[in-house]
This record gives sequence, structure tokens and C-alpha cells, in this order.
Amino acid sequence: MIGSRDMFEFALRALRAHRLRSFLTLLGIAVGIAAVILLTSIGEGIHRFVLAEFTQFGTNVISVAPGRIKTSGPAPTGIPTSVRPLTLDDARALERLPHVTGMTATVWGNTEVAANGRLRRTTVNGVSAAMLRVFSIDVRSGQFLPADEADSARAFVVLGARLKEELFGPANPLGAKLRIGGMQFRVIGVLEAKGQILGIDLDDAAYIPTARALELYNRDGIMKIDLSYEEGVPAAAVSALVTATLKARHGREDFTITTQEDMLRTLSNILDVLTMAVGALGSISLLVGAVGIATIMTIAVAERTGEIGLLVALGAPRRSILGLFLGEAVALSAFGGLLGLLLGIGLAQLLHLLLPALPVHTPFSFVALAEALTIVIGLLAGVLPARRAARLNAVDALRSE
Repeated sequence: MIGSRDMFEFALRALRAHRLRSFLTLLGIAVGIAAVILLTSIGEGIHRFVLAEFTQFGTNVISVAPGRIKTSGPAPTGIPTSVRPLTLDDARALERLPHVTGMTATVWGNTEVAANGRLRRTTVNGVSAAMLRVFSIDVRSGQFLPADEADSARAFVVLGARLKEELFGPANPLGAKLRIGGMQFRVIGVLEAKGQILGIDLDDAAYIPTARALELYNRDGIMKIDLSYEEGVPAAAVSALVTATLKARHGREDFTITTQEDMLRTLSNILDVLTMAVGALGSISLLVGAVGIATIMTIAVAERTGEIGLLVALGAPRRSILGLFLGEAVALSAFGGLLGLLLGIGLAQLLHLLLPALPVHTPFSFVALAEALTIVIGLLAGVLPARRAARLNAVDALRSE
């Protein structure tokens, strides 16, 4: 009677007997797994990077834009619209709502900025004094805009870190005069570097009082109101208060409310689909490897017909014959999977070293899932050849030798 240990030795001997063929089959699986790991690591890294960039400004934020639109933002300049603009009075009314911890009314545009004998065009944002609290931004030097009344807002400007370097270099800009468009401002602060979010450089910008920005851009209304609210308070509850307040002021719901939770959820869903799509591209290589295992095991059954007949004649049960060939297929896929994991993780880290700006992240759970997937692929690819081997008649198999 042939035991399981004997069957295991038979399987190893068969794999060693055709080293090149076994290696090439194993390599096919390894390349497939490496491709899946590498592409998914890049996709997951980008996913985490974008969400981290987005959430650095806090998650308890609600944005209000004029008009009933699906995507936030003002109407294009020059196009007639019946949308009632949001005003500074609207912003102050929302600031007084329960649970609201900060409010900034925003107007933005692109204009020329001149100081210290240098001239450049950049983004100039009109914001409220509470912008730092709303978006969790810090001041590097000086102070931020004071909470002046709209009709008496002083001509102060705060510079982003990059704009300060562009205009003043290493010199201290505090107290210096700066021309924005046709208006003169005095520099009172410089913000800490914040980097980019979705391609927008927050450091290459100037920040002035909202009332001054409305005058600068000759606008009647503000483009957006951002509100921060207390931790633990549902966004829906704050949104309901905002909706009720503005409907009472405007007489109708002619505005759009977007919560940070909504934006994060939508963004996360998009990035999840992207990661899955990238992983699916790598899976094509894995499918090729599975076809390779099925082909090699079919050839192995045909080559070892006599051996199978001898095993059956010596009393090996049919399930042992089935297990023998399934074991070979699983061994090939499992070892190929391990090699692919090492190769994929190594390539991902090497790519990150060569391109530090490219975010790469390989979750351990995905590594375990990928190895389990290779074992399943080995089982599926080996089932048909193994069943064929188990069904061979001993007499016919021995006669074929």
C-alpha cells in the first residue's frame, strides 16, 4: 500500500525531473503575481496619498456654493445667471449657527502681485479671519488676517510660503508693501508650507480680506462659504441648520451644500475603482500563468501514463492519484506566488526609491490574499489534468508503455 508520504515524494521527484519546465511554469505565476502586487501597490499608494492630502485640512468641514448644481463652484464669468449670490451677511448668519466653530467666506482669482522689485501672477484668495481654524493651517511668522468688519477691513495680506520666497527670498517680508492689481497691501504674515492638494499649490498664493477681494475682482457675491463644526456632531445636522437658515434668507433653496464626508466618500470610491482596475490589468499576467500550469500538468499526465498505471496496480487509491497531480499544481503555484510576492514588493520599493514622489503602499492583507489566490489558481488549473489521471485504467495505462 502506498502512503501519503510516498505520494509526496513522487510529486517532488516529478518536479525535479523537469527542472526547466517547472521553473518556467513557476516563473509565469511569479511574473503575474509580481505585476498584480506592483500595480496594486502603486494604486493603493496613490489612494492613501490623495486621501491624506485631502484630509489634512480636517474632515469636519461643510462648503456652501451659490446655485443648485451637482458640482460646487461659481458660475462661469460672463455668462448670465439668475442665481442669487451668497453675501457676507449670509456668511455671518451661518457663523452664528449652533455647533459651528469657524467660517471663512472665499473669493478667489488670478492677478499680478508686485513687491520688492519683483512681479509675478498668482492666485489671490479673499478669506475670513477664521480660515486657519477651518482648514487647520498654521502661521510661520507674523499673524493672520484680523477679524475686521467688512466695511472697515484693512489692506493686509498674508503670503503663502512659496510666494514669500519668490518675492522676498530669505528677507523678512513683514511690514513690506505689496501691490495686488491696482491696490496696495501691507504684509503681516507668512503661512507654514502646506503643499498641494489635487494639483492646487496652496503655498503659491496670497490671502487678503474677503471684502477687499470683492472690491479687487469687482464682484457682488462670494464664491464659497466654508464652515467647520464640532467633533461628534453629524454633518447632516449641521447641513440641515445651514439649509434652513439660507432658505429663510433667500426664500428658496438656491445653493448647494457639500460636506467633506461626501467629498471623501466619492473620492474614495473613485480611487477604489482605480486600484481595482490597475490590479485587474496585472491579473491578465496571472491568467497566462494559470493556463501555463494547466498545460504543463496535461503534458505531465500524458508523459507519466505508465507511472500512473503502476501506482494503481500497487494499490494506490484514485483519490491519491488525484491528490498527487493536484499537489504538483498547487506546489508550482504556491512557490511561484512566493517568488512573485518577493519580486513585486521588491520592485515596488525600488520604484519608490528611484521616484520618491511616487507614493507606494503594499497592504499585508493584500499580500496574503494574493498568495491564497495563487493556491486557488493552482487547484483550478490542476483539476482537469488530475481527474484525467485518476480515471486512467491500470491495464490500459501499463499497456501504453
